[in-house]
Amino acid sequence: MPESTLREDVCRFGRSLFERGLTPGSSGNISVRLDDGGWLVTPTNASLGFLDPARLARLDAQGRLLSGNPPTKEIPLHTALYETRGAARAIVHLHSTHAVAVSMLSEIDPRAVLPPLTAYSLMRAGQVALVPYYRPGDPAVADAIRGLAGRYSSVLLANHGPVVAGDSLEAAVFATEELEETAKLHLLLRNLNPRHLTPAQVADLVAIFGLDLPHPPHDHA
Repeated sequence: MPESTLREDVCRFGRSLFERGLTPGSSGNISVRLDDGGWLVTPTNASLGFLDPARLARLDAQGRLLSGNPPTKEIPLHTALYETRGAARAIVHLHSTHAVAVSMLSEIDPRAVLPPLTAYSLMRAGQVALVPYYRPGDPAVADAIRGLAGRYSSVLLANHGPVVAGDSLEAAVFATEELEETAKLHLLLRNLNPRHLTPAQVADLVAIFGLDLPHPPHDHA
């Protein structure tokens, strides 16, 4: 895909996410990996709703700025996820309300933050790992993500927000949206004893769609 098209797509998806309230103010960032190993990255302190295709940061394969505005300070977490998820071509990081709220619950399992509520939550976002709190831009978050060894495409940063990798920008955006909706469902159903997908139903999804789930879900049915 031409770089010019990717630039337009980053801005188009960013505006869609912003206009639907999925990442407020100047929060959130998006990156796309290019064929030469470099990246396009949204700039620091930029609202995803008002991105300029020409001002996206263009980085080389070593992360050096070649053109555009300075990139987001969250480069370390993007770098770590690309390094450990070899098929990843795009990463979306948001401060979406319900996912952040779930990241603050004390009882969640850091190996599988969200229970198996719907088929599409597993098909798009997969299982979600929780990474402990680090201040925004802290390089230490990269080591925490590397510690997951690429087993997860969706990671939730405690008290911060989701980071999701996809094999295309569209896939990363759709997975992030699905994660947020699943987090919303989880909060709505909390303490109501909802009927989750059974291990057999999850196993069927794994077999049919080739899902890679690091931890088999418990039977909550």
